[in-house]
Amino acid sequence: MGISEVSREAPRLYLVTPPLGRAGASADELAAALNAADIAAVLLRFEAGDEQVLIERVEELRILIQSNGAALLLDGHPALVARTQSDGAHLTGTDAFKAGAPGLKPKYIAGCGGLTTRHDAMLAAESGADYVMFGEPENGRRPGFEAVLERVSWWAETLTIPCVGYAESLDEVEALARAGADFVAIDETLWRGGAGAIEAVTRRLSVMEPAR
Repeated sequence: MGISEVSREAPRLYLVTPPLGRAGASADELAAALNAADIAAVLLRFEAGDEQVLIERVEELRILIQSNGAALLLDGHPALVARTQSDGAHLTGTDAFKAGAPGLKPKYIAGCGGLTTRHDAMLAAESGADYVMFGEPENGRRPGFEAVLERVSWWAETLTIPCVGYAESLDEVEALARAGADFVAIDETLWRGGAGAIEAVTRRLSVMEPAR
């Protein structure tokens, strides 16, 4: 089941990596997380590097991620999706989405984040986004969490395109599940602790079915 499909009764997890220099440095911790829970997708973020370096970083982790049933998404770099046998890309902002999505659709997943207004979110949906994400940090800053919850609740009540809510703590994981997020994104601060960390997150996901 891909991330672009309708979610199951409880939200699924969407793992976000730290910016990867040497991708293999995160492989053991990522493997532990993938083995500990049902992970819908892994978003690979990258440190700066030329195209060949980025391709090599994806190749180091691709089989690990996809063999565990998770979609492998690139943070940006839509032109590298097919070349790396990835499953899609996460594009930040409506301009980046409109530029990158035509080269991805319909074969690959095209997700959209960096949506600061309801209007931007609707534009992403109208432009064919397979999912939208609310609450992710940009340039070290993120929206207030109450605003993120409001946006997720509004989306869940109004639209059927899947919604990803970005959580920075266990309490936020639970709150996003209650608000109706289809997927909950967590970065390395929540998943790098291995099986125990992921089990704590999944307990928070299962406290209540999303309000649909």
